[in-house]
Amino acid sequence: MNHSEIINKIIEFADNAHGDQTRKYTADKYIVHPIRVMETCKQYTEELPVLATAILHDVLEDTATSEDHILHFLKDIMNENDRNLTIKLVNELTDVYVKKDFPKLNRDTRKRMELERLRKISARAQTIKYADIIDNSKEIPQHDPSFAKRYLKECNDILLALDKGLPKLRKEAINQVVTILKNL
Repeated sequence: MNHSEIINKIIEFADNAHGDQTRKYTADKYIVHPIRVMETCKQYTEELPVLATAILHDVLEDTATSEDHILHFLKDIMNENDRNLTIKLVNELTDVYVKKDFPKLNRDTRKRMELERLRKISARAQTIKYADIIDNSKEIPQHDPSFAKRYLKECNDILLALDKGLPKLRKEAINQVVTILKNL
């Protein structure tokens, strides 16, 4: 199976996992976001685990799909090294300090703790995070300008702290966030 076929199977898996979820501010199926994140990453790398993770990056966080379910699925389409790296990256990109698990912590505290956790993730995971921020920062200001300023400041803090990923993509993300913030 070639990389394109593998990516298409992963897109189908992620789309099924996300089910009827839509993007927060549009009627678009949720899968459009991970596909755009993957396409952004693809401009900088063809590494299969990075592209696979870009598609799967929200599956553990936003669906009932388990890590074991993802691993079982990947077992049929990826070699062991790619599969293990993909699940490692997905875990690195899955938020830990979420309201559901830390209901007594306010958003600022959770985001600060998450930022400290993100500082330690791998360069590959940071690269995917840059692409995720690029995609999210395009939509939110259009649909929720009152929240956008706060969200983009959080994104800027993340981008300034995460300096291990691909430098060109990080620079693109920083420039985009700063430009949008200036125009709010």
